Amino acid sequence: MKKILAPLLLAAALSACTSVAKIEGDQVVNEKLAVHVSDAWNKVDDPWEADPYDTWTREGLPLDHLRFWGGVREGQPLMTKPMVFLRNDDQKERRIPTFRAGLPPEKLVSLFEELYSTAGAVTVTRVDPATFAGQKAVRFEFTVTRRIDDLTMRGVGWVTVKRSPVYGDELYAATFVAPKLSFFERMLPLAEAVVRTAKIKTPSHRM
Repeated sequence: MKKILAPLLLAAALSACTSVAKIEGDQVVNEKLAVHVSDAWNKVDDPWEADPYDTWTREGLPLDHLRFWGGVREGQPLMTKPMVFLRNDDQKERRIPTFRAGLPPEKLVSLFEELYSTAGAVTVTRVDPATFAGQKAVRFEFTVTRRIDDLTMRGVGWVTVKRSPVYGDELYAATFVAPKLSFFERMLPLAEAVVRTAKIKTPSHRM
């Protein structure tokens, strides 16, 4: 019963301060990463937080989420300060993963390992070369055993870095996470279909 009630209580807490809107068609993340949605996803917005990513879901938080980062600059964090209820009271406050120029692929993956560790124990199970948003990238797989309810989540991510003539190296990424049993395998093709459409927008030059 505890495993069932905990996610519902978390969802209730989140819904009190978030808005959810159905999205379809062309979408742009941070004015830099364009993606196309052919099947309905729901965008989650929190007016009290300014996370540097967009969060989408199909079945609702905290069951699944698809996140996109568009153009995270040198020295910028990949997330805002973790909420207190994501960690035990006796734990030290976790460091916020921050993008630094020149990071090798394994260190880029470590940023997301650190990010998801705010929710529970993370294990990276696979790292492979890939393509994301038209760039050479890294694709990684991982599991998260959520601290709040001991539910095992399975995740996949893509991360790449592209140099901007104005801002230097910028990070672009996507992650998809869902419960390991049933949900992940069923929903992964839907998430991958969106990820494959990702393109880095060419900056417009004004006279």
